[in-house]
Amino acid sequence: MIDPAAAIDVIAEALRGEDAIRALFLSGSYGVGMQDGYSDLDFVLVSPDGPSDRISEIWRGAAGRTGELVLWRDRGVRPNLINVITQDWLRIDVVILAPEQMAAQSRDTLRVVFDRDGIYEGLVESTAHPLPDACRTRYQFEEFIRILGLLSVAAGREEYLNGVTGIFHLRNLLVDLLVAETGAPNRGGALHLNRLITDEQKTLLEGLPPPVATRDAMIAAHLAYAEAYIPRARRLAPVWGVDWPERFETATWQRLRETLAIEPPYE
Repeated sequence: MIDPAAAIDVIAEALRGEDAIRALFLSGSYGVGMQDGYSDLDFVLVSPDGPSDRISEIWRGAAGRTGELVLWRDRGVRPNLINVITQDWLRIDVVILAPEQMAAQSRDTLRVVFDRDGIYEGLVESTAHPLPDACRTRYQFEEFIRILGLLSVAAGREEYLNGVTGIFHLRNLLVDLLVAETGAPNRGGALHLNRLITDEQKTLLEGLPPPVATRDAMIAAHLAYAEAYIPRARRLAPVWGVDWPERFETATWQRLRETLAIEPPYE
C-alpha cells in the first residue's frame, strides 16, 4: 500500500514531463497543513487546455501509478472535477483549472507541488471569508420550516419511517447552521465536523433525541430540533443580512397547532 506522501511524489513525477500541465498544487487538508491519517489527496491542476479529455487521460495515467483504480468518476459531479479511489482506498481528487481561473485561489489554501510559470506568487495571500450567502441561507431557513410543517402529514398518514427521514433533514440543516455560525475558515471535507463547531454546539447536537419511528418519538424529535434551530437562526438572520420568513413560520405553527395540538417549544 502506497502512503499519501509517496503518492504525491509519484503523481508529481508522472506529470512533470507533460508540458500541457503548467502547475500542480495540493489543496484541502494537505494544502493548509491540517491533514491526518484519514485525509484524502486534493489537487488543483493548471492547464491551458482546462478540463479537456486529453488532460483527463494524462491524469488517469498519473493517478494509476499509485495503485489500481477501482473508482474513476470523470467530470460527472462538476465539469472540472475528477474523483479517484484506488484498490487500497487512497482517495484522490483533482480540480482542473485554466490559468485565468486561478485568480479565485489564494496562497493560504494551496501547497506548491510544481509551478512552471510562477502562478502561486501571483495569487492573493488569503481570501476573505464573507458572510454566508443570503439566498442560500434564506432557502435553508425556509426548508427547515417546510420540513417541520410536514410533520402534520407524516403523523396524519402514520408515516413514521418517513418522519425519521424528516428528522435527518432537520439535523443536516442544523449542522449547516452551526458550521456557518462559527465561520470556520478551513472547512475541509464532509467528514470534518469536530474541528468546525464549538464544544457548546457539540453538546447541543449530542443532547438531541435519536430518530425513532413512532408517533410520539417523531413529534418529540421535530420539536427538539425546532427548539435548537429556529431561535438560533432568528438571531443570526439579521447578522447575515437575511430576512426571516416570519409569515411562513407563523403559518406553519398554526398548521401544527390545528392538526397536532402542539405549540412552539420556544418564546
